[in-house]
Amino acid sequence: MSATTPAQHSDQPGRIMSGEMAEQPAVLRRILDEGAPRIREIAERIAARNPRFVLLTARGTSDNAALYAKYLIEVLLGKPCGLTSMSTTTAYGAEQDLTDVLVITVSQSGGSPDLVASTEAAREAGAITLAVTNNPDSPLAAVSEFHIDVLAGPENALPATKTYTAELLALYLFVEGLRGGDGAAAKILPELAQQILDRKDEVKQLAGRYRFAERMVITSRGYGYPTAKEAALKLMETSYIPALSYSGADLLHGPLAMVDNISPVIAIVTDGKGGQALQPVLERLRGRGADLVVIGPQSEVDRASAGFALPTDGVAEEVQPILEILPLQLLAYEVTIARGQDPDAPRALAKVTETR
Repeated sequence: MSATTPAQHSDQPGRIMSGEMAEQPAVLRRILDEGAPRIREIAERIAARNPRFVLLTARGTSDNAALYAKYLIEVLLGKPCGLTSMSTTTAYGAEQDLTDVLVITVSQSGGSPDLVASTEAAREAGAITLAVTNNPDSPLAAVSEFHIDVLAGPENALPATKTYTAELLALYLFVEGLRGGDGAAAKILPELAQQILDRKDEVKQLAGRYRFAERMVITSRGYGYPTAKEAALKLMETSYIPALSYSGADLLHGPLAMVDNISPVIAIVTDGKGGQALQPVLERLRGRGADLVVIGPQSEVDRASAGFALPTDGVAEEVQPILEILPLQLLAYEVTIARGQDPDAPRALAKVTETR
């Protein structure tokens, strides 16, 4: 199933993006029911080759999915993992010894020339190459030794929504397969995702806080950090609000100085070790009188000026990002509509970005 069809302008702004966000519970269920056996098979074949470390290659939204995979690989597998700089190969022509290295390239369309070229070079350098895409017929899938189809179906809106959560789930199931796990922690996700998306009126009310925002700060730690980066990207590409994403630790190392009592800050508080690590940051933000909104457990929302409570009881920390991003996708949509813009047609964007 391909994600390369360009968005079409509609008389109803945001109709396409709204429809695709609503598909996410069904997409997650499809991956669990239809995609999981194939993902597990690929994971077992790669695990048998015992890669010594992992490199992840991606751009844009898929880069945030890759960052999530980096946390999974380092925390659950204990393997060193890095995010590649494609220009070292495509621009500088660097030659690397990637023997017994697993290189995972994540791309919705699988069509960007630099992703294809760097993956092809990695395979020639001895790497085990895996493409994770929404297009099994893509050039990226063709040059990779292994391919995982995220089964999201055609994605026509320019802002990626269902392909992002599909990538997260596929990567989680793949890492689970590498370590011999059964991925049981993901089985509850389609039901919980539907519960979150059914609360769109709560998000619409929250969006009123940001209609006239001139900038925003989004922060988290641990597994929630990729969510912060993806939420910032969605807000910037749909509403054009400059949204800065920081790890909570990095926020304390200087950028906190720009936060004052009128600064809108969204904190993504994962229920687990990442959320615990974020607590000193939340205390500093409260001390500065920041306009703090929390996406996370009910107990954390109650301590903030506003927020959206996630159903985290009994949900493993490593799969919470698949739920965390949903209200933030809705928020980007609602803020954009409130500002009189069309989230289906962000200016200056194309569905397949052909970087080289």
